Amino acid sequence: MSTTKTDKSTKDLRAVLDKIAGWPEPYAKIGARLHETILSAGPKLKPRIWYGMPGYATGRSAPVLVFFRVDDGVMSLGLSEKATVEREPGSTLRPSAWFLDEIDDATLAKIADLVRTAFS
Repeated sequence: MSTTKTDKSTKDLRAVLDKIAGWPEPYAKIGARLHETILSAGPKLKPRIWYGMPGYATGRSAPVLVFFRVDDGVMSLGLSEKATVEREPGSTLRPSAWFLDEIDDATLAKIADLVRTAFS
């Protein structure tokens, strides 16, 4: 019996949601909001576990471009080297990672912009 793409996508989504739900607060709540924001900003994105963390790509075998994780009580959001990242004004730096210990609407709006740019 073969596994369909829908079955794999459902399994990947469940793994991501389970991962997020397993984090201590406030990270589980922040992770849930990040997940919703990332999928809203990139409706064609497919979540999956990538190196033990939630990652988002345009397909199951496509490179992950956006991810987030919790390590040692620190939450980080990152863009992989495959993401499209705009340089910081007046610099050659390309931002690729941020730390979070809380979340608000302004931060979620910025993350949505980053996601839209990362997949362009």
